[in-house]
Amino acid sequence: MAVVNVIELVADSEESWEDAVRSAVAEASRTVRGITGVEVVNLTAQVDEGRIKAYRANVNVAFLVESGAPARTR
Repeated sequence: MAVVNVIELVADSEESWEDAVRSAVAEASRTVRGITGVEVVNLTAQVDEGRIKAYRANVNVAFLVESGAPARTR
């Protein structure tokens, strides 16, 4: 039986929402092993003088809990 942990991240990009999501997953993968999926929860943008300045994505990143790993506390 697999157990999955989920963390919420917020990332931004000057290019697109898709790039913001990719950035979140890439950054998480630097320290989190076993990422299995990502859920886009919310998309927003920062606007300056009528133009989008930054795209923001709130995402939930899911990863497998390693068997025998010590419990993580907050």
